[in-house]
Amino acid sequence: MRFVGIVLGAALAALSASSASATVRIVGDPGGQIGPYLEHLVTLRTKGERIVIDGPCLSACTMILGVIPRNRICVTSRARLGFHAAWHPGNNGQTVMSHGGTQLLMDIYPQQIRNWITRRGGLSPQMLYLYGRELAAMYPTCP
Repeated sequence: MRFVGIVLGAALAALSASSASATVRIVGDPGGQIGPYLEHLVTLRTKGERIVIDGPCLSACTMILGVIPRNRICVTSRARLGFHAAWHPGNNGQTVMSHGGTQLLMDIYPQQIRNWITRRGGLSPQMLYLYGRELAAMYPTCP
């Protein structure tokens, strides 16, 4: 848990600067490792990037909701967010759930997303999808 706090604290400390903004369009992001994604998202936030979610944003990509300010995110009718528990490869090649990584994800997500995930039973190895009207009720639709 201490590691989670250190990583989250370092990432949030780097969020204070901003510069000229541009737009990043997400049309199909399968996710990846939490650490590199968090670094990339902090860079986008620091640069003042606006985010258009216009397709699948899965796994670590969904951390965008907690790192980029809500007023700089919009979604299209094609946006589809996929959430699952963090994991790492085990010694036998099978996936092993990472409790620390999963807690980090939950700590990063905004309260509204945490509530949505909790109402669906929490993060697990199975993907939970947020899209359509339910997503549009939480985030502004893109002009």
